[in-house]
Amino acid sequence: MAVHTEGGAGAGAGRPPARRRRRRRRPGEPRRGLYLLPHLFTTGNLFFGFYSVVQSAAGAYDRAAWWIVLAGLCDALDGRAARLARTSSRFGAEYDSIADTVSFGVAPAMLAYHAGNLAGLGRVGFVVAFLFTACAGLRLARFNVAPGRYRGRFEGLPSPAAAGMIAATELFVTLLREARVPVVAPEWLVAAGVAALALLMVSSVPYRSFKEVDLRHSYGTLVLVVLALAVVVAQPRIALFAIGLLYVPSGPLELVLRKLGRGAPLEAAAPGEAAPPERPA
Repeated sequence: MAVHTEGGAGAGAGRPPARRRRRRRRPGEPRRGLYLLPHLFTTGNLFFGFYSVVQSAAGAYDRAAWWIVLAGLCDALDGRAARLARTSSRFGAEYDSIADTVSFGVAPAMLAYHAGNLAGLGRVGFVVAFLFTACAGLRLARFNVAPGRYRGRFEGLPSPAAAGMIAATELFVTLLREARVPVVAPEWLVAAGVAALALLMVSSVPYRSFKEVDLRHSYGTLVLVVLALAVVVAQPRIALFAIGLLYVPSGPLELVLRKLGRGAPLEAAAPGEAAPPERPA
């Protein structure tokens, strides 16, 4: 006759439940929590871009500009987080591009449209604002397919730099007006600047990417970076505007110098470097 215990039948009923064995993490395999880190930065990028649009529509142009700057910071950090997690995927690339289109295409166009009073130009102002958004989308799509033909160079003005130029201009103008310096920018001048940035994004003008800057073995470069960060922290509105004024025309200026034979020729990118870059997974 079988003896039954209170917890169940048979001799095994009284044994404690077996623990599930945890799968050991392979050497070099990232922790599961790190997979979410790039997505969090990309989502922050999208949120800041969306909120910038809301602030522009509400007339808070200074805040809208700062949200674009924060979106650019998140965009810079999501790539670092992806490399930290050692992962990339098609989903991450598409999500990143969509977030960038909002933050660096729609948000700066709305800021320029409202703060620059492009509505005063009628349909022309509307078309110029949309042109910026469309060119930003085209620039991002082209970057995903072919990052550039030359080593260490972007092909065309990067969309975060174009958006940052609009945001930095608004921040600098606000600073001047707070100092009671009269600043009047006619609508046609704002439209011309926005259109120029849009066309530079879809152009083939090479721009320095600064991805090959070695901070670990170049003491002088590290000192310059630290000094630049100190200036940005001390006077962010002036520093961001100055950086934009130096970077945006740098591509066409170097192109003209090379045409005149005064600049070093560019080194073509290797076949492996022409592949789309890693994006957050």
